[in-house]
Amino acid sequence: MRLIDWQQAFEQHLLSEPSASSGFNATLMGGPTLDVETGLAIYHNAYLARLQEVMRGDFPAVWHWLGDEEFAALVAAYISRYPSAHFSLRWLGQRFERFIGEHLVAEQSAPLVELARLEWAFTLAFDAPEGEPLTVSDMAALAPEEWPGLQVELAPSVQQVLCRFNSLGIWRSVKDQTGFPGSQELPLAEVCLVWRDRHVCRYRSLKPAQACALAAMVTIGWNFSELCAELAVSYQEGAPLQAVTWLKQWVQDGLLQLRAP
Repeated sequence: MRLIDWQQAFEQHLLSEPSASSGFNATLMGGPTLDVETGLAIYHNAYLARLQEVMRGDFPAVWHWLGDEEFAALVAAYISRYPSAHFSLRWLGQRFERFIGEHLVAEQSAPLVELARLEWAFTLAFDAPEGEPLTVSDMAALAPEEWPGLQVELAPSVQQVLCRFNSLGIWRSVKDQTGFPGSQELPLAEVCLVWRDRHVCRYRSLKPAQACALAAMVTIGWNFSELCAELAVSYQEGAPLQAVTWLKQWVQDGLLQLRAP
């Protein structure tokens, strides 16, 4: 057997059920203190334990909510349905949100799916490319005639999560080790932004008006003049000031970069 064939057979054995017979055992020799079956069982259990460890690290709030046994059972079912297919375990949880929606009834899954989505947003934000976020100095250097046509887009690390439940409150309670608040539906859905500032992930919830303004600039492509015109409906003469205030906050947070031509 070629080395590559043996390595693939070993991989298949690790990914299969412990009781499954693949004939791989016959390619190995036991030692004086450890037989083949016991040795392979140790490898198999260690591999699954490592996957469980990664998922607990990526989804600590979901883990805390469900508890050890229920979370472990959910992850085991997830790994069985979506085995790790990437050389890096960093991507192991990318389908967890989707799986929860498939695996649990809707009444159970909706808040849990949202919480998993929020936690995965932190992982995506932390590993995203740097980009070229605008600074307040960049904005101050703009000539007056450049402001009306100013167009921006989100920096690469910025993730947007629409929260209909108190997912952010649950996440904070686990992070701060305070009392678990329980899942509650919010009176009004909110947008939670997650992004990386240097080597630290940060987050902010936006009220509906600000969330809509940001979405219009980065998704629809409004320029600064169009933003002011739309805000004039609600803020009248104060529209330019409100637009500048929000824009300054977004820039200070490192959320924006100039839209590519």
